[in-house]
Amino acid sequence: MTQQSKAGAVIRGTGVVAGLAHGPARWVVRPEALDPAAGSAGGASAGAGTAEGGSSDAGSAAEAGGSAGAPAPDEREVERGRERFAAAAATVARRLDQRAALATGVSAEVLTANAVLARDRGWAKEVTKELKKGAAVEAAAVAATESFAAKFAKIGGRQAERITDLRDLCARVVAELRGLPEPGIPAFDEPGILLADDLAPADTAGLDPALVLAIVCEHGGPTSHTAIIARQLGIPCMVAADGLSAVADGTRVLVDAAAGTVTVEPEEGPAAAAAEADRRHRAAAATWTGPAALADGHAVSLLANVQDGDGAEAAGAGPAAGIGLFRTELAFLDRADEPTHAEQVALYARVLGAFPDSRVVTRTLDAGSDKPLAFAGMTEEDNPALGVRGIRVDLLDRGLLDRQLDALAAAGRQVGGAQSSPWVMAPMVATVDEARDFADRCRSRGLTPGIMVEVPSVAVAVDRFLPHVDFLSVGTNDLTQYVMAADRMSPDLAALTDPWQPAVLRLIRTVADAARRAPDGRSIPAGVCGEAAADPDLACVLLGLGVTSLSVATAALPHVGAALAGVTLEQCREFARIALDSDTARDARDAVRAARG
Repeated sequence: MTQQSKAGAVIRGTGVVAGLAHGPARWVVRPEALDPAAGSAGGASAGAGTAEGGSSDAGSAAEAGGSAGAPAPDEREVERGRERFAAAAATVARRLDQRAALATGVSAEVLTANAVLARDRGWAKEVTKELKKGAAVEAAAVAATESFAAKFAKIGGRQAERITDLRDLCARVVAELRGLPEPGIPAFDEPGILLADDLAPADTAGLDPALVLAIVCEHGGPTSHTAIIARQLGIPCMVAADGLSAVADGTRVLVDAAAGTVTVEPEEGPAAAAAEADRRHRAAAATWTGPAALADGHAVSLLANVQDGDGAEAAGAGPAAGIGLFRTELAFLDRADEPTHAEQVALYARVLGAFPDSRVVTRTLDAGSDKPLAFAGMTEEDNPALGVRGIRVDLLDRGLLDRQLDALAAAGRQVGGAQSSPWVMAPMVATVDEARDFADRCRSRGLTPGIMVEVPSVAVAVDRFLPHVDFLSVGTNDLTQYVMAADRMSPDLAALTDPWQPAVLRLIRTVADAARRAPDGRSIPAGVCGEAAADPDLACVLLGLGVTSLSVATAALPHVGAALAGVTLEQCREFARIALDSDTARDARDAVRAARG
């Protein structure tokens, strides 16, 4: 770590889940803390979960287990090493599967995706290559990991996002090989603030909000897995907190995630009082039960983002007015082959049935990039964030989407009622031809078609798309990434990928205005299902921009609903005007929060 921060020092970052918290700082257990004396442990720690050592030398790690001049190991040694790695990786994968089974929504998605990554044959094959060079199995795992990390970094985009996941997996496998506890979340003797260089999704998904009062990462972006899961859990969260490594473990800090600040060793009395007041405010908001409406009585369509049947039923038991985003990827990501028609119908019917009389919007496969499908013929791409993903999977297997639409239509008929013509939208639509073709395929099956607005070409020419669809849904995570030409996982670009960016808000206003006055005389629903809608302040701005619905993680519903209940539509329009008149995301956020009081 760098020199320790002095009392009263303020570290600034990007707030992604608002809230105040005060308590002792607890650092994520770094892999090097497990066994700093072991040669291959040094390699593992440098490449698994710490940004400080993120560029570890794989060659040096391999040398820890064998030198270039040493005789090659015999086949039995290589096979023993391969079997040990395979067993350790399988154990780690099973643990991730077990956590995924207990999780819902994005937490389940990332845990499942990481379990798939742990079983990756390419990783095991690379480990075997290193074993044949004479490396010990731990060093071989590290060297193989760094080989893939270098490839992912070169490719960039969403492939680069997987580096943290892969290095975290490597650390877990190395710990398993040595019979040591997995690195990750420390034991909390009392509630505190979790600090990390860059928190792995596998750790974030298992956090206990009763003990983890806030999360602060030195790296990461506002739409990273850490930020998304923290929002789902309702834990105040900051990312891109430059200089956080100067805060020693155990130091008492005050986190103001709304302002994006961490105060080191603040005055205890005022800090404790501020955190307690914020805790009471959030506890009161959590009791909100709906229905969603503004203070002037203006009704708001506040919906839930879900991942599976469990998540849909949990949302159905709460204040959600429906589902604005049903992510279908989880049914496909952990499969070596495509789910059968019957399996898909059962999944979709369960989700649709959770809201038999309300809107349920299903998104077709948002596969590709960091979510490849084993059975779709996807290949490694130089820039996967701009590659074959979403609707573009049609280029590889057109029948995949058709079969998904068939299953969704069958599920709708099975549930009946309001779900007899399910709403369905396609991700990553970029051209009018794609929108027209998707809508035709939906209508031929009795489905109600819509598209995601996440590619700028749709936002700037939205009037050309409107005649072909019945609704729009803005995906703010990707729209922000593409508008700002900034990788949403890059810690150095976190300020650019902030959904408060005025340029992004202007495009959302353009989309909402056009949808309200569609060329054929219709008024087409235009909602927001991206992470931006879960920020209570930004939710007010979005309504002021003219969006017709907001869809958020189930855990965020009460906080957004309570915030909306305290403002009028005219105030929301004024907040939108203030945000649009700002030059930076920070200016927009600060100005709106000041106006809200």
